[in-house]
Amino acid sequence: MERVFNFAPGPSALPEEVLKKAQEELLCYGDTGMSVMEMSHRSADFAEILDQAKADLKELMEIPDNYDILFLQGGASTQFSMIPLNLMVHNHKADYIKTGNWAKKAYEQAVKVGDAKVIASSEDKTYSYIPDYDISMLRPDADYLHICVNNTIYGTRFAPDRLPETPDNIPLIGDMSSNILSEPYDVSKFGMIYAGAQKNMGPAGVTVVIIRHDLVGQADPSIPTMLDYKTHVDKDSCFNTPPCFAIYMCGLVYKWLKEKGGVAAMAELNKAKASKLYDFLDNSALFKPTVLNPIDRSLMNVPFVTGDKDLDAKFVKESKEAGLVNLKGHRTVGGMRASIYNAMTMDGVDALIDFMKKFETENK
Repeated sequence: MERVFNFAPGPSALPEEVLKKAQEELLCYGDTGMSVMEMSHRSADFAEILDQAKADLKELMEIPDNYDILFLQGGASTQFSMIPLNLMVHNHKADYIKTGNWAKKAYEQAVKVGDAKVIASSEDKTYSYIPDYDISMLRPDADYLHICVNNTIYGTRFAPDRLPETPDNIPLIGDMSSNILSEPYDVSKFGMIYAGAQKNMGPAGVTVVIIRHDLVGQADPSIPTMLDYKTHVDKDSCFNTPPCFAIYMCGLVYKWLKEKGGVAAMAELNKAKASKLYDFLDNSALFKPTVLNPIDRSLMNVPFVTGDKDLDAKFVKESKEAGLVNLKGHRTVGGMRASIYNAMTMDGVDALIDFMKKFETENK
């Protein structure tokens, strides 16, 4: 069977070159005589894999020297709790901008730890836009401001030049699970970035945390050891057995990105893919994007609808038969959603648009 065009929001498509390299090394990695899946995380061979992955990610994102890079387990959902436990420690206050389900879930966990407050939200219009923000909305004694940089379900994003400003004493925390490495962001504008790998970076099972040195070691000693960032910084992500194979796969993705010209080159391709798809949707007589303001639109996740639930279902069914899979939208939005992460080729976007044109003609 031929490979399909996989528009899944996560776990999502991986670059074919990466999958082939993993296949080639599956039984025997280098001259070790074993698979990475069988390798001790304490071995020199795995230490080399981990160190190279960190070095490549640092290079790709231009991460300053005063940040630690961690590869952790538990997904971004565990970070929703780790962040307030580690960072809401001075004034026990944190501010949140609510732009979707994951931002909402992060806020709900923070409420359990301290005084968390939503200072801006787009919930009134099903999170279909990025709400206005002004630094005056931020509480001056907040321990941090949290945002979800790209909203997978609703197809919105904080563009690199539209990140919320914060004073020096209030770090910006960003969930970049679905757009990390898709376009350049200035890491120094964040106190911490975190991202589940399974949307744009690797397989499920590993979460990357990029955290500024001064934010490590602030947690109350009473919190569980595994939930303290210092635990993992001190042991270089190997306090317990890390998700070794998932880290190895991320490392292959980083190498692939470097071969493709890095994040800046990938951003140009991503903008071209997204522009082509949005241009079609904006001019279609049948399909409509759910995010109307171009400045708020995600490059990675593109939700769209016909306005007829039965027709939407028919589209999802027939597109799957045509080799375009996982296009069904989230239940809170309905319709369809095309996730066009780094691994999605322009050929895949062209195939989707061609099918949409055909579907539109047949369903006038």
